[in-house]
Amino acid sequence: MSSPQTEELKPVNLAGWPGKINMLMLLGGVVTVISLIVGFFNDSLMKQFSFSWLMNFMFFSSFGLGGLFLVLVHHLVDANWSLPIRRINETLGSLLQVMVGFFVVLCVVAPGHLYSWWNGSSSHPVVAKYPLLTQMGWYLGSALVLAAWFFVSYRLRALSLKQDEVGGAEPTHKMRKTSYFGIVLFAFSLTMGAILWVKSLEPFWFSTMYGVYYFAGSVWVTLATVWVIMALMHRQGTLKDVIKERQYYFVGCLFFAFTVFYSYIHFSQYFIIWNANIPEETFWYIERLRGGWYWVSMLIIFGHFFLPFLTLLRIDAKKNLNIMLPMAGWAWFVHWADMSFNVMPVLHPNGGVHFLDIAIFLFMGGILYKVFMSRFFAHAAYPLRDPRIAEAMEVYVKPESEAGAEPAAGGAK
Repeated sequence: MSSPQTEELKPVNLAGWPGKINMLMLLGGVVTVISLIVGFFNDSLMKQFSFSWLMNFMFFSSFGLGGLFLVLVHHLVDANWSLPIRRINETLGSLLQVMVGFFVVLCVVAPGHLYSWWNGSSSHPVVAKYPLLTQMGWYLGSALVLAAWFFVSYRLRALSLKQDEVGGAEPTHKMRKTSYFGIVLFAFSLTMGAILWVKSLEPFWFSTMYGVYYFAGSVWVTLATVWVIMALMHRQGTLKDVIKERQYYFVGCLFFAFTVFYSYIHFSQYFIIWNANIPEETFWYIERLRGGWYWVSMLIIFGHFFLPFLTLLRIDAKKNLNIMLPMAGWAWFVHWADMSFNVMPVLHPNGGVHFLDIAIFLFMGGILYKVFMSRFFAHAAYPLRDPRIAEAMEVYVKPESEAGAEPAAGGAK
């Protein structure tokens, strides 16, 4: 089984990709806009639009959150191996700024169609969560979540780009300090967003692990995506000077680790609820064991854990494009199914895929693809003047003191 460093790096033909993606995005956009217009006169279509938009919003937010998390961890642990792929992660994190625009659509058309408590409820579980489960609490909490995502992702990327201009260690120190409080903002905002936007679809349900559950799935699918982007950029020549075999191996190892971590979190949530056997909690899983959702739950068990776990057990599998490229596509499919598993049973108790689920996926995905590519290629593909770039490339650079120390001419032999 060949690795990226032992096989000949043949460029992947990407010539037809932009045109195909533009066509799919246009198709999805036309269907989305027409459905939105018709939805203003058709309440059931607007409700479907709201759920489909929320599901795809949570799916694509995963990539921004996963990229931002990898940047934060890079600075917090002062890693050098992840430096060559830091710009990929920074650009993925910057997509959270685009997600703010997508969320505006959610605010305008969706809340009243999504949340049973939106117009007030006297039930004890809703009253006990006052003022969070109120219109004002939802809007204010959502604004704080999005502001945290926007600020941290924007500042880290701006400091990184500034370092390309001025060099030196000062931007590195600022990025590290930003990460100190950024990781706290990240944890609280991600958890709050998952609770406000998805968990509150069924306000009677309780789970203290839901934020970690969404976090684990988001980082998992992002790592698979980063691996493929890194490999494609390496083969096309953009990152050929900085990517080594260890980058492939370490990203693959993290993908493998988060396969296990996600499974542990999801199983723990299920096991605790099943063991306690409290009706206020068990109904969430009972709903998802009916109709078509039973098969989606089986897909999550076997496709989200067993398949990637067994596939990546071999060390060299984590470095092989022929394995990791299909695995990344599979990760996208399973994570999308996972988001549907969390959102859609409220609307469709027996399961099923609506055409708007696909149309909005194509529309959002196409826009985010174009934004990612334009932002990534607008600047250097990796941090050019980071003080640790030579170390990351496994190149030894002599200090000035050593470089200037030459034996004196005519000295003693």
